[in-house]
Amino acid sequence: QVQLVESGGGTVQSGGSLRMSCTASGRTFSIYTMGWFRQAPGKEREFVAGITWTRGSWSGGDTYYADSVKGRSAVFRDNNRNAVDLQMSSLKYGDTAVYYCAAGTATNRGSTMTYPSRYDYWGQGTEVTVSS
Repeated sequence: QVQLVESGGGTVQSGGSLRMSCTASGRTFSIYTMGWFRQAPGKEREFVAGITWTRGSWSGGDTYYADSVKGRSAVFRDNNRNAVDLQMSSLKYGDTAVYYCAAGTATNRGSTMTYPSRYDYWGQGTEVTVSS
């Protein structure tokens, strides 16, 4: 089993920045991909960003982003904390959502990172509200 805990959500003004973190514990050696998803009220869960996390090592690091956040977001690993962070800037009202971290053991690369069904473990989510 893998446990995921998100942190770093909150309320931020439009145009501002936010950094969220997802800390993994348990059988982390089984993880191949880490992803960030979000779900706004009344909408389906959607992919935000993903990064590979090679089994048995801390190498890898291929990333993939949704078009809606590309160019203003960055996802990266922090080996010391066993975590994956999502940095978002130029935040818009449309970024308001609950953000979830997910871990997948399947070999996800590129666009396959975008499918929720490719992930095996999910965090509880952290809420982000962008105010005008």
